[in-house]
Amino acid sequence: MSGEQRQALDDMLRAAPQASGPVPVEQMRQGFAHFMSQFPVPDGVTRTSIELGGRGAVRIEPSADARPGTILYLHGGSFSLGSPETAMALTAHLVERTGVPAVSVDYRLAPEHPFPAAIDDCLSAYRDLLDHDVDAASIVLAGDSAGGGLAVTTTIAARDAGLPVPAGIVAFSPGLDHTRTGASMTSKEGTDPLFTRAGMERTGALYLDGQDPEQPLLAPAVHADLRGFPPMLLQVGTNELLLDDAVRLADRARAAEVDVILDVVAGVPHVFPAFVGLLDEADEAIDRAALFIKQRLRLR
Repeated sequence: MSGEQRQALDDMLRAAPQASGPVPVEQMRQGFAHFMSQFPVPDGVTRTSIELGGRGAVRIEPSADARPGTILYLHGGSFSLGSPETAMALTAHLVERTGVPAVSVDYRLAPEHPFPAAIDDCLSAYRDLLDHDVDAASIVLAGDSAGGGLAVTTTIAARDAGLPVPAGIVAFSPGLDHTRTGASMTSKEGTDPLFTRAGMERTGALYLDGQDPEQPLLAPAVHADLRGFPPMLLQVGTNELLLDDAVRLADRARAAEVDVILDVVAGVPHVFPAFVGLLDEADEAIDRAALFIKQRLRLR
């Protein structure tokens, strides 16, 4: 592990242009898409546009023979930004390192479609897989940031709808608490090179649309009943405002007798596994996530 790499990445993120004050959501979307386009997609995958659960999606497959199973990937972007394309590099790294195909869903975004539209779309995508004879035991839900939160809330919604739960969940720096009551929301202010509490509250308000965040699908780290959940891998860095979202969900999982791996890495930023090639810890985290997926899908 390289302290020099971590410091260089922190310096790079802090030097990036920052919006001062609220900006139109379309401008935020363009800026986010530009930033995420800088992450190179590995060569060892192919991409095909499909439809899943009534929404557009992208199927990502390894160039070599695919292994059994499906990674249902849910992209990040504060519930108001992003697309399968903005998370393509991270999704493709999982596909390349597991040999398991992924489907990345283009769920609806706030403010045009506030809570619970994104969860509804992700649940519809999961249900569509099941309706096409894909065994729940062969599906792993994965996502980053807001998408990591959606991997958790989609599983809650599936369980509560009487559907079988997936084989596992992988969540990179998941957003799991719209009450913003985690201690790290204050203690990591200024340490986090990407986010401020005020900025997160602005984008969160787009998704909430005035609804009460004190409910399991908006604050699973605080309110979720995780009984019956599959094993989870939560990866998060110590330099994140969202650090305690993952820590508190892991506590709830442990209390519910759910298998959980909480992977906390020192001195790294939000969704640090995305920085493959820049940060040794990113490559190591992707390898751990790939191993978890293969173990959950009973692949050797």
